This record gives sequence, C-alpha cells and structure tokens, in this order.
Amino acid sequence: MMQGSVPERLQISPFMAAYVVVSMQIGIGILGFQRSIAKDAGYDAWISVLVAGLITNLSMWLIYKVCEAVEGDVMYANVYVFGKIIGNSINTFFIVYFIITCAGVLGALIEIIRTWMFLDLNPFSFAIVYLLLGIYIVYGGFRTVVGISFLGIVIPSYLVFTFGFALKYGDFTNLLPVFDHSFSEMIKSGYNMSLSYLGFETLLVFYPFIKKPEQSKKWVHIGLLATTLFYTGLAVISFSYFPPSLLERSIWATLEMWKIVRLPFIERFEYLGIANWALILIPNVAITLWAASRCAKRVYRIQQKKAVILIALLCLIIAVLIPTRERMDLFLDIDAKVGFSLVYIYIPILYLLLLIKKKVKTK
Repeated sequence: MMQGSVPERLQISPFMAAYVVVSMQIGIGILGFQRSIAKDAGYDAWISVLVAGLITNLSMWLIYKVCEAVEGDVMYANVYVFGKIIGNSINTFFIVYFIITCAGVLGALIEIIRTWMFLDLNPFSFAIVYLLLGIYIVYGGFRTVVGISFLGIVIPSYLVFTFGFALKYGDFTNLLPVFDHSFSEMIKSGYNMSLSYLGFETLLVFYPFIKKPEQSKKWVHIGLLATTLFYTGLAVISFSYFPPSLLERSIWATLEMWKIVRLPFIERFEYLGIANWALILIPNVAITLWAASRCAKRVYRIQQKKAVILIALLCLIIAVLIPTRERMDLFLDIDAKVGFSLVYIYIPILYLLLLIKKKVKTK
C-alpha cells in the first residue's frame, strides 16, 4: 500500500504528470535566461543548456527511485530515514522552498508588468487577485491544478512560432567558433541554466496522486526532453539574434525579441506575449501553493484549505516587499540556490541513505 495514498478518483492519468512538470519548468526563467548562461560560456552556452537538460532526466530518475523506495512522497521518505523530528524539520524546509518559489514567480511577474506595460500598477492589488485565483484552483483539488497546467501549456503554445520572426534577422555565425570556452566556464553556465530547469521536483510531493506511477515515467521524461529542446532552440535563436554586447544589457531577452513581431491586428506583440505569460504562470503559482499546503497538511496535521490561505498570505507579503530589481535578483538567486541544493545535492544523498537503511533493516 502506497504511503500517503489517495483515492483513485482523486488521482491523475500517468501522462498528465508530464504537464505538471513541464508547466513548472516553462516559467519566469525562460524570459531572461539567455544573459545569465552567456555570462560565463559566451555563445557556447547552448551546449550547456542541452547538457543541463539531460542532467534533469537523471535527477528525475533519482526522484522516482526515492518515491518508489518508500512507496510514497518525499515527506514520508524524510521521516523514514531521519525519524519524525528531524524528518519533519526537513519537510518544513520544503514548505519554505515552495513558498519562496511562489512568491518569486509572483514578484517577477509584477516587475515585468510594471516595467513593460503599466508603470503605476499596484503590486498589492495585483498580487491579491492572482493569489485568490491560485487559492480557487487549489480548492478544486489536485486534478483541477493539473487541468490548469494542461491549459497553461496548450493555449499559449502558439507563442513558439513567434520566435521564428527573429530568424529573419539572425546571424548564426555568432555561434562560431564552437567549443571556444573552457570546461569550467561551461560548468558555470550549466549551473546557471539548471536553475531555469527547476520545478520538476514537485513530483516529490504529487507522486502519490499519479495513477500507476510507474507508467508515468516515460511521459515525464519525454516532457523533460521537450523542455530541453525548447530551451536549447530558444538559446540558439537568441544568440543568433543578439550581438554579445547587446545581450549583456538585455535583462528580458525573450521579451526583446517579441518587439520585432508585427502582425496586421496588433502593433506591440510583446504586450500580448506578457498577457499570455501571465496565463502560463498561473500553474506555477497554483502548483507551488498546492505543494506547500500539501506538505503543511502532512507535517502539521492542518487542513489544506486553511494552510493554503496562510501560505498565500505569506507569499503576498513577500511579493509586495520585493518590488525593486536589486531585491528581486537577490530573492530569485536565493530561491534558485535552495532549489539546486534540494534537487541536485540532497535528493542523491537521500536516495543513498534510503538504500543503506533498507539494507540494514533487512539484515
């Protein structure tokens, strides 16, 4: 019997797990990852994007192994390995991580809207409306959260074709010569890219909600590969479009490319792109709210509907307190480092400890 098992009527089909993972990866980072990865490896950074994406598949393999080892989620795995007190302390750390991720996404979206569209936007009012929508989705249950994730990918998927406008002005000789940077520079670039890939670790929490989870593996890995190819393709297009000196000054390079899109029915396409991105980010907020409240329910025995309101209030306070570019950079950097530590350092250690404990217990 799966630990923390849920009724079958509340579970999702195996292939739908991929939409949750992909919707978390296609978030705020895709709007400006180009500058951060090119900082160290220059225009060889597209290779780092590809390699970092393949490493996410290895990390997902470990995540599945952890969940399969205890037949449950990461919360049970932590308690099983470290005991109730230490295990729940680590689980609380996961709650904090999902809270700061939700607040970071919301804060970054507010900054983009204020910078590109409405300078006088009230962050407090916008954050309240956005979080109320997230709470409403979470109240519908996890299947509703997954449905929104599906729509958040499918409906704005036409935006992929808009990047083709940049190809007209692209110069692919910008990418030459290939392999012109050292191994250490490529590693640094890959590290910066891995931060944009984060989000797939939410499977650690929603694993018990997957019907026949072993069948979801291929779909989730296909989703990760699709995200990898998308990021790699966008990096190549961006590097061909931007001269290095211009990319260094482009905080939101993806939005900059949308400025050249001209259609008969719309002049400033970046406005439409940002509006669509607000839709794409709804699953980010809903999933992190759900994951944090789910962890709180399991750890502190509090009703999830009450927990999600408290968590949303914390996200509201944080998002309103980080309106400046400097604070936002610092906050997102902290969030990314915590996520990197949890996914790429803690999860492998946890899996090794699970193997050791199971072996000792068997003896």
